[in-house]
Amino acid sequence: MDVQIHTSWKKNLQPMFKKKYFEQLVTFLKTEKAVGKTIFPPGPQIFNAFNLTPFEKVSVVIIGQDPYHGKGQAHGLSFSVPPGIKLPPSLYNIFKEIQSDIGLSVSTENGDLTKWAAQGVLLLNAALTVREGEPFSHATFGWAEFTDEVIQKLSEEKEGIVFLLWGKFAQQKEVLIDEGKHLILKAAHPSPFSANKGFFGCRHFSKTNEYLVKKGRTPIDWKNN
Repeated sequence: MDVQIHTSWKKNLQPMFKKKYFEQLVTFLKTEKAVGKTIFPPGPQIFNAFNLTPFEKVSVVIIGQDPYHGKGQAHGLSFSVPPGIKLPPSLYNIFKEIQSDIGLSVSTENGDLTKWAAQGVLLLNAALTVREGEPFSHATFGWAEFTDEVIQKLSEEKEGIVFLLWGKFAQQKEVLIDEGKHLILKAAHPSPFSANKGFFGCRHFSKTNEYLVKKGRTPIDWKNN
């Protein structure tokens, strides 16, 4: 698949790559490809979150469920879409909350969150691949075990990370995080179906930066342009 992973992550992920569940996952993905299934994101971008955000730099983790399943949308970062792709509704609502929370003008023409990733925001989906047109189609084939281990490793080996858990699915990951060492912020999912039930007004973006500054870390510039 010609995946690209930052050197700092390779040594941390290597033990996971050797586990049986991961071997089975690789076999499953090869089988999907062999029978002609289209998988998103493209192979080189499957581990994009681990390529753009070095392990040492992680200061914020935003957990999504699985990649967008429409053509051209997924590029390995949760909630993000490549330049030129129409903003999905959840991402539009995220930008809306940023504007309301910190008064920052963000472009609704650009849904690429690569600039966040470069600053230490790990945009992690619980499943890193999906079959075209079939949401959650790869969610039960080993990705959950893998990304759960990633969350635990970050919790155990680092301090002062802000974990943003939006929606019930992401909030199930709370048990993997040591809240004595990290800040956990929970809210409704930014989807149009639930944003009015506690995502709008959560002020997670200002709260994240307040915590990072308090810890002597660099706040995130939430601009996307």
